[in-house]
Order: sequence, then structure tokens, then C-alpha cells
Amino acid sequence: MGVRGLQGFVGSTCPHICTVVNFKELAEHHRSKYPGCTPTIVVDAMCCLRYWYTPESWICGGQWREYFSALRDFVKTFTAVGIKLIFFFDGMVEQDKRDEWVKRRLKNNREISRIFHYIKSHKEQPGRNMFFIPSGLAVFTRFALKTLGQETLCSLQEADYEVASYGLQHKCLGILGEDTDYLIYDTCPYFSISELCLESLDTVMLCREKLCESLGLRVADLPLLACLLGNDIIPEGMFESFRYKCLSSYTSVKENFDKKGNIILAVSDHISKVLHLYQGERKLEELLPLGPNKALFYKGMASYLLPGQKSPWFFQKPKGVITLDKQVIFMSSDPESREEVPTCSDPESKQEVHMCSDPEPRQEVPMCTGPESRQEVPMCSDPEPRQEVPMCTGPESRQEVPMCTGPESRQEVPMCTDSEPRQEVPMCTGPQSGQEVLIRTDPESRQEILCTGHESKQELPICTDPISKQEDSMCTHTEINQKLPVATDFEFKLEALMCTNPEIKQEDPTNVGPEIKQQVTMVSDTEILKIARTHHVQAESYLVYNIMSSGEIECSNTLEDELDQALPSQAFIYRPIRQRVYSLLLEDCQDVASTCPAVKEWFVYPGNPLRHPDLVRPLQMTVPGGTPSLKILWLNQEPEMQVRRLDTLLACFNLSSSREELQAVESPFQALCCLLIYLFVQVDTLCLEDLHAFIAQALCLQGKSTSQLVNLQPDYINPRAVQLGSLLVRGLTTLVLVNSACGFPWKMSDFMPWNIFDGKLFHQKYLQSEKGYAVEVLLEQNRSRLTKFHNLKAVVCKACMKENRRITGRAHWGSHHAGRWGRQGSSYHRTGSGYSRSSQGQPWRDQGPGSRQYEHDQWRRY
Repeated sequence: MGVRGLQGFVGSTCPHICTVVNFKELAEHHRSKYPGCTPTIVVDAMCCLRYWYTPESWICGGQWREYFSALRDFVKTFTAVGIKLIFFFDGMVEQDKRDEWVKRRLKNNREISRIFHYIKSHKEQPGRNMFFIPSGLAVFTRFALKTLGQETLCSLQEADYEVASYGLQHKCLGILGEDTDYLIYDTCPYFSISELCLESLDTVMLCREKLCESLGLRVADLPLLACLLGNDIIPEGMFESFRYKCLSSYTSVKENFDKKGNIILAVSDHISKVLHLYQGERKLEELLPLGPNKALFYKGMASYLLPGQKSPWFFQKPKGVITLDKQVIFMSSDPESREEVPTCSDPESKQEVHMCSDPEPRQEVPMCTGPESRQEVPMCSDPEPRQEVPMCTGPESRQEVPMCTGPESRQEVPMCTDSEPRQEVPMCTGPQSGQEVLIRTDPESRQEILCTGHESKQELPICTDPISKQEDSMCTHTEINQKLPVATDFEFKLEALMCTNPEIKQEDPTNVGPEIKQQVTMVSDTEILKIARTHHVQAESYLVYNIMSSGEIECSNTLEDELDQALPSQAFIYRPIRQRVYSLLLEDCQDVASTCPAVKEWFVYPGNPLRHPDLVRPLQMTVPGGTPSLKILWLNQEPEMQVRRLDTLLACFNLSSSREELQAVESPFQALCCLLIYLFVQVDTLCLEDLHAFIAQALCLQGKSTSQLVNLQPDYINPRAVQLGSLLVRGLTTLVLVNSACGFPWKMSDFMPWNIFDGKLFHQKYLQSEKGYAVEVLLEQNRSRLTKFHNLKAVVCKACMKENRRITGRAHWGSHHAGRWGRQGSSYHRTGSGYSRSSQGQPWRDQGPGSRQYEHDQWRRY
């Protein structure tokens, strides 16, 4: 994460860049300098997760009570010294960084394979050097922090940009994280979470000014250095030969420095001694071997420019076709508009007190003209009017479709830019272009892809976002005005593509045209989109806005054993639920054939190379009384609407017939029973012993303190129990999605894992149940728990019997059942009539048009 090699360089070659500071002292200095202004630290939560997760056990599904306690201590420590914390989480993966995301997920798969190999060999948890964060940690951390009363925000792009923007605009004390990109951004001071001592509040401040002094650069040169070294947008190999040429001509090679350290010094030397000489006289592409990567390079450079900032390296008159996706290059032509940033020698020396006079200083910045905003932003004053060449692209698409403008007709013509078609969802044509975005099947990959050719037969509906028609920079929705993080209207990262139409004059990619194309969203209802966006930004929902805006979601790695053929991946088990949620959220995107566009799923599971997303079609569901609209579910506050919301939630799980039994279950076990019923109907290889373990651990957890859970030690680690623990936690994240989509019929606290699940406790109950221990032993001889246990078990078993699923003990399974432990044979999960009592089920091997067509052998985990 961040700039390649820079972290090691700072630690080994330039340690003087790192200065030990104390947050308590910094806060006191801040208060004395700016009376009435609360010192604020912006926290990049995604960088901090592995440092916050301090419980010793991580393999069993998560020690959630311990983790919640650790978060509470973290917050209390800063609150005690008067420091306010603002937490930012990644809300989506930007397409510029999708390849890097995939690369990391595949690397994680290899690490998970090693973890399971170790467990099978040693029957114990690996050491911390193989640590892997529990599934769902990022999702549930948001809700944990909100429960603790903290301001928690979810980004509309990669969080690091919004974190840096917020820190700059709000004159914050600093940024707490672990990402060298914060050394590149020209923003407030950057503090390391890995060096933080919570007891003393000492940590290390990494100073970008001292870094520049060591490298002979200016702060404005750091984005150029970052792109030449490689980052999450620019592949490391793109300028590899250039870096070695710099190294070969570098005359001050330090023998005691490592190779990467000398490369950074050599590239910096080239920038300061060669490129600076021609700055303002020659184009960067004349000085650097950009070749066909010119557009990507400028995009990488622009990604570091915060609102109001300019780059001295962007000076040429326009010579290339560019449009904006998420950020602009020249945000302002007013030299006074640029925010002053505190230097490292005095973190607050340049802060302006007027920013602190208002406890909610949101008015200083445009708040929420994010992905839906289509304001025209004049980027470069050019007295000579030039023909506008718009480019149309989906916000999450992996390939871009430039629209060339003919010199006479100005008709938009789609261009093909990728010889290898990629799987896509409907995108970017809009109602004015007249082009139809169609699906065809790639004969090699057996996957459906989008194309604009006439040979395809199936039309997909396109929804343009009506929010784009707003002219003002401030949102009209009151809640969004108050809550949206700063700089969301600068989510336009530079998209650059050269148009090959010979009639169009070539222009330089450093210029940005004044037109911002409309973003294409899956849902066209302005009011509903605003509500979804508000919940997303305020970290109150999960994946709902992603589905409705871009139609693209992702799920990272889960602790799943690729060699275990008995349990299917959580990505497949919970897919029918997601499909019904898609149907609910995308109701207004249906065409005359009543078909919704597919949603792109980047879900990690064994055997998935992640070359393309899975195109997953919505699945119609049956809700008693008819499926209510989102406006009814989200806006109607009548008391009886809560019943409709619950009916819709149960329909997403296909459990409408079990509503009466589930309503009789007390909180917080209602949601758990719903999830267990779904799991046991879906997966035939779950047995009675598994059910006993799940219920027993939930009941026993209610009476245990955090210290008791800390001291709990399972006899050994079982790989199947590891996978079952992660499977249940992924089910809880699915519950968060469904509950959000249905208007919150259940309290979120009912399925927060620290209330109903503990990894070590489940592991202990699983091992006892597997050995045939009596239920009384599982419940620790507690009679009151025994009654509740049998009631919960009866609810689950009765609901499963309605689906022709009889839960039996492993000892009762005959040879005819053994096939269900494998991927071949009858099935490893319920399909057809066994899956649904009303033909609403979706057989796994027949997902219908728009999703991958898996053959029998393709279901195996390779």
C-alpha cells in the first residue's frame, strides 16, 4: 500500500524523517494556540485494523468481545486528553486500483492456504507472523465505533484521498494511519499507527518537509516521485528501466544503502537536477519515457492533488483528450485559495484559527457533489475554443469507452479500446448517445461481457442519475449537508484516453476540459439515491449504495480451505440472498421484459482467478402482500410498516413461512436463528453437532465476561471449525446488508458479533459436540440455558423440515449421504425443490442469463 519502497527507505535510509511526538503535548499546544478549537485527528481506519485487533486468537472467527473492549480503550485514551477522532473507512474500490486489489486478494489466498496447511500439521493457531484479520472486521468495526459514539464516515472513493482532504480542509492536528501516500499528499502531519504506544500516547511523526530536504525536492515534486517509483495506480514495473538508468548515472551511490534506497535517491536526483531545469519549458512526456502510459501517468499524478491544489508539472496547453472521473488537476486559479499546511517542525504553526470558530466548519467546503454531481468545473482558461470530446465511462468499469466527436455532426461514436473484452454491467451510454450497451458471451471464458456491437441480441436498461442535474455545489438534502465528508465533490480522478479520430486535434493530457459527463447509476430515483448515499457516508449501511450507484460490489478473502470439498464457499452460499436484495434495490431498472441489469460481484473464493467479476442477476422474491417499494420501506414511518419491513427481510432469506416461529424468539437470537435456518437449508453437509455448537456458544456467551473469554483455550484447532466460524461471521455481514436494504426492521445490535458470537467459545463447543458430549455439558450445566437451547433448536429444525431438510447427527449418516460431503454426486447444497418450497430458489448451476455458466467440474475448488 502506498509508494513502492518508500516505507523501507524512510526507516533505514532517512530515519531523521521520523520524529517521536506525544499526542497529549500536541493537543495542549493546539488548545493554547487556538482557544475553543478541539484538536482533531483523522484516522484511516483501514490502515489501523490489524493494530487494533490485539486479541491473541484470530483463527477461530474472531474474538469480538475482546476486540470491542480494545476499541473502547483506544477511544477512551484519546478522549481523556481532549482529542477528537474522525474515522474514515473505504467505501468502494476505485477502478484505477482494481488490479492492485486483485493482486492482494490472490496473495492473501496463498497465505490462507499456508495457514490451513499449518493447522492440519500442528493442530494449533500459527504465530503472529501469519496473522490474518478475521472476516468482516472492517464492516463490524464501523458499527463498533458508532456504538462508542464516534464520528465514523465511509468514503465514496478510496479513503486515503478523503482522509487527506478532510485533514487539510479542517486544519486537523494530523492523520493517523500506515500508508506512505500520506507522505506524498500536501496535507496535515502524518502519524504512524504502528509506532503508537497507547499508554503514553507517543508515536512517530513522518515529516514530508524533512523527506524533501533529504531528497533535494520540493513538496510539489513528491507526486512525481511517487509515480516514478510506482504506487497503487502506476505499476512498479512501468518505469523500471528508467529507474535503473537514473541509478547508473547517479554519482552519489551510498554503499551502505540497499538497492531500493539508492534507486529512490537516484530518481530524486534526476528530478532535482534534470527535470527541474526544463520545468515550464518542455513537456513531461518529452522528459520521461511515458509512451502509451501517458494518460495513466497523469492520472496517477492528479490523484495526489487535493481540493484547491495545483501541480507545477501541469502547465502545457491542451493537446489530448481527457475527461474527469474523480478528480481535477487545476482546481482553482486563485493563488490564495490554496490551504496552508502545517510543517513538521511545528505541526500547527500555519493553522488558521478562523477554521476552528465553528464546531462544524463544513460550510468552508462544498460538501457532497460526489459521484452524482455533474457540475461544470472550468479547469484551464484557454482563449481558443476547442471542440469538446467527451468520454463516457462507468464509475466502476474496468474498461473505458471514449466517445469521439465528429467535426461536423458532433455525433458521439463509441470506440473500442480493449482487444480483450471484459465482463461489465450496463454503463455509460446514456439517453442521448443512442448507443445500446449489449451483452455477448466470450467463447473462451464462458462469461458474458458488454460490447457495443450490433451482433448482440440482448439489450440492457441504462439509468442515468438525475442527481447530476443539480447546479449548486451544496446538497439540498439537509442530512447530507450535515454529514457528508469534505472533498466528496472532488471524487473525479483524472481519466485520460487519446482519441484516434484523425479529425480531432491532439491535445495535452495535462489539460482538463470544462465538461463533466453524467455518471450512470443503476437507480434513477433521486430521493432514494440520496438516502442510500447518506446512510453509506454515515457508515449506517453496507453495500446498498454501491449496488444502487455503480452496480458493483466486492468481498475480500475469507478463511476457507480450498482443499476441503465438503463446504462450499460463503460467496456461493449467500448469493441467493444477495440476488433477492438486488431485485429489491434495483426495482426501477427493470425493462419491458421485467429483467434487471446484472450486478458485478468481485467475491474472493477458492478457484476464482478474479480476472473478471461474476455477473449476477437479481432474483425475484415473494413477499406476503406484495413487494413494497423502497420509498415505502425507507420513508414510511407508520408503525405497521415495521411488519412489512420484517416480511421483506424474511423473503430475502426465503423464510416467509417461518415468520411466526421466528417472532417468538427473543432478542438477540432472532437474527441468529434466521441465519442458521438459511445455512442448514442451503448446506447439506452441516449436521446436528454443528447446530448444537452454534446455539450453545451463543447462549453461553451471554453470561461470560471479556476476561473469561480471554482465558478460554480450546484443546486444539480444527480446520473445519475454523471455516464454520468464518462462514457464520460472513452470514452476519449479509444480515447487515439485508437489514439495511429493508429499512432496518431489526436493530443492528442484534447481529453484531460481540453479542452473539465468539470464535474460541464456538471452537470449544464444536470440539465437545464432535466428541459426542451431552447438551448439558455444552451448556456448562446451566438449567436456564437448557430450556432456551431446546426452544431455539426446535425453531431451526421445524423451519428446515418445511424445506424437506432433516438435520441429523453425523453418526446417523449412511453411505448414501456421504456424497453430499463432496462436490460431485447429489449436491453439496440445496437446489431445486429441496431449496425452495415455492419455486423461488435459484439452482446454483443454473444462475440464468448474466452470470457465469459453471459446469459440474467447475464447482470444484482447485
